[in-house]
Amino acid sequence: MMRQHELVGRVLRYNPQADEELLNRAYVYAMRAHGSQTRASGDPYFSHPLEVAAILTDLKLDDATIVAAVLHDTIEDTEATREEIDRLFGKEIGALVEGLTKIKKLDLVSKRAAQAENLRKLLLAIADDVRVLLVKLADRLHNMRTLHFVPPSKRTRIAEETLDIYAPLAGRMGMHEMREELEELAFRHLMPDARNMIMTRLAEMREKNGAIILRIEHELDEQFKARGIMAEINGRQKAPYSIWRKMERKSIAFEQLPDIYGFRILVDTVEDCYRALGVVHTTWPTVPGRFKDYISTPKQNDYRSIHTTVVGPGRQRAELQIRTHEMHAIAEYGIAAHALYKDARATDGTALSTDSAAYRWLRRTLDLLSEGDSPEEFLEHTKLELFQDQVFCFTPKGRLIALPRGATPIDFAYAVHTSVGNSAVGAKINGNVMPLISQLNNGDEVEIIRAEGPQTPPSAWETVAVTGKARAAIRRATRDAVRAQYAGLGKQIVVRAFERAGQKYAADKLKAALPRLARTSIDDVLAAVGRGEMFSGDVVKAVHPDAKDERVKAPAPDKTEPGWFGLDKASSLVFKVPGATESGSPNAIPIRGLSGDLPVRFAPNGGAVPGDRIVGILTPGEGITIYPIQSPALMHFDDQSERWLDVRWDIDEDRKDLFPAQIKVNVINEPGTLAQIAATIGENGGNIDNINVTARSPDFREMVIDIEVLDVKHLNAIISQLRAKSVVSKIERVNG
Repeated sequence: MMRQHELVGRVLRYNPQADEELLNRAYVYAMRAHGSQTRASGDPYFSHPLEVAAILTDLKLDDATIVAAVLHDTIEDTEATREEIDRLFGKEIGALVEGLTKIKKLDLVSKRAAQAENLRKLLLAIADDVRVLLVKLADRLHNMRTLHFVPPSKRTRIAEETLDIYAPLAGRMGMHEMREELEELAFRHLMPDARNMIMTRLAEMREKNGAIILRIEHELDEQFKARGIMAEINGRQKAPYSIWRKMERKSIAFEQLPDIYGFRILVDTVEDCYRALGVVHTTWPTVPGRFKDYISTPKQNDYRSIHTTVVGPGRQRAELQIRTHEMHAIAEYGIAAHALYKDARATDGTALSTDSAAYRWLRRTLDLLSEGDSPEEFLEHTKLELFQDQVFCFTPKGRLIALPRGATPIDFAYAVHTSVGNSAVGAKINGNVMPLISQLNNGDEVEIIRAEGPQTPPSAWETVAVTGKARAAIRRATRDAVRAQYAGLGKQIVVRAFERAGQKYAADKLKAALPRLARTSIDDVLAAVGRGEMFSGDVVKAVHPDAKDERVKAPAPDKTEPGWFGLDKASSLVFKVPGATESGSPNAIPIRGLSGDLPVRFAPNGGAVPGDRIVGILTPGEGITIYPIQSPALMHFDDQSERWLDVRWDIDEDRKDLFPAQIKVNVINEPGTLAQIAATIGENGGNIDNINVTARSPDFREMVIDIEVLDVKHLNAIISQLRAKSVVSKIERVNG
């Protein structure tokens, strides 16, 4: 176990102005607090926070972070309190320790909603002070280094959690070295056979190509010296987990990987980076499509470097990464390499420079917390953002948009602005009109073609979009549109309920009655009525307590009377609609079909078509179901008067929308019968949606056909044409 003077000495080596007294006090306090506690390995528990602190000294972090690491388990696992930490070590360190305490029992492989909430807590703690993440990652790294002491059942859970969340988070914060070690340790426990196979193949390749690798390194050194470029060259081997992930992602064999071996070339200036690149490209042939310039277009985690792959001696492919020493520090240590962490906090108390791309990503992710996404959606978005690599595209004005690999113009549009995404109807990629589902490539110039006025994106876009931002925006727009539909339907229902009660609907009066309806806004009330969650009569009574609904019992209804919407039973409730006609009351809710602005569907068995007298049944959570008045299914709603709606057709004669109906056809069982039926329907402009054929006898078959037609006249014409066929013995319309 590390001694007190060793910890202080590690900090003083990179920060001679460190507060020794503070470090010593924290060491003694934590040691006494943990007392005789032990870890699964049998070691004193206090050894764990010391090792966490040691990892952070390698990152050269400030005193407060080192002290928080030493104390990070005290509030959770000992009798220490936040108040005591604040009093002894200051509120800054107290806040760091409490932030770590809140997320100590993070369980990211539990139920999905709980997993999402835990991830929210983690990111919120990080947002308050990003140093919480640095301590948490160091804590996880030491736990992974000692995972072999943990029981196998817990071992798998912790390794999966590390691979799913912590390693990608380290990568997003630009901490490549820590991410790689976390991935390697998790890989060792989760897939030992796959790792051993890759390690064996790497050893064989090293033995076979070792001399070639040394030769490439030597030739690079000679070429740079000859041109006066001071460069540090380090050969490296791709990590086993990175090899496995690429093999899985691209479905290729080990031998097909182009970049198992690579070299990092570190130079002093950006100019030297491009000079070194020129030397490399004039010495060996390059591999097409393997050049990436992350200096001119940095990654979102601040990573900057030039990548290129060449074919070296012995036809051996090698990837080269060319960067400055400063870029290398940021590539390895990410946010921990920023000056604010080397020289303590900024004078304004901010924990991380706001010009850091990693910080900006974190803030964007956390902005979703205030946009009403469900926990599951937030989790999905964050995981998508953590795992995706990038492509860089441009707007016509030259603005750079970084997107995940596999992104489409839909993702591009939402990355520009949510309103651009919602109104997108097409895209031009490099000047050519392309589908919105096209995958984008590095360097593409994308122009989004937009519709005028407010638009709602198709819900199917959610399955095409790659970015969490686009998916969340599409879901939100779809929910808003559905809510608007329900609110629109609810308003029509409420207005008619007020009219039946002899009152006039007034928004200001309804607003005053909101407390009695337990709703916070008029839209909430209207949407609840539209969804069938609230009875319209209750709304009327909340505004006018003495109002009466004019619906009355009718012992013997006359089914021939215009305006009758009841059923032929003595106990039926009857809707009397004054002035009703065959098309419904003048005040009835207008129905335009599935593409209208109300949540409408048609009777599941039999449908309804223009020309039918229709009834609307309000189904909770589903909107209006339209039935023809002759449908026997209406008997099921005979005693549910609050669900019956007065509706009428409102069809534009210029539109040729098709509506659902169902016919039952008894036919002779002979070859070509089905072809005749289908051809007759098609020739008469009908559309077959579904056919169900049942054998009634050896000689006859019964066909139940779901058909789409313009109106009743169109349906009757098709029925007449079918009835005239010699293969048809009987035909009738189904009214489910």
